Amino acid sequence: MYAVVETGGKQYRVQEGDSLVVERLDAPADGEVALERVLLVADGETCKVGTPVVDGARVVARVEKHLRGPKVTVFTYKAKKNQHRKLGHRQELTRLRIEKIEG
Repeated sequence: MYAVVETGGKQYRVQEGDSLVVERLDAPADGEVALERVLLVADGETCKVGTPVVDGARVVARVEKHLRGPKVTVFTYKAKKNQHRKLGHRQELTRLRIEKIEG
């Protein structure tokens, strides 16, 4: 059985027992979170596709930990004007373990 869920503006194909890294969720570490935006649920023979979401379906996941992604360096400059700027960014992320797919 697998499902396609949407979180953080991105879509993920998940199965029970999978571990995935998504954008930061507002949930405590080692807590439980329910992903309500389930776009598709399939179990081998049947496949339920939502319009846009499947009614009554949800994916229960456990928050393993919060972490930060790799540093992305941004450098901008204007030629011949002696103007430059260097910025760095690290995205806040959450690692989830999928426990149960309902629906």
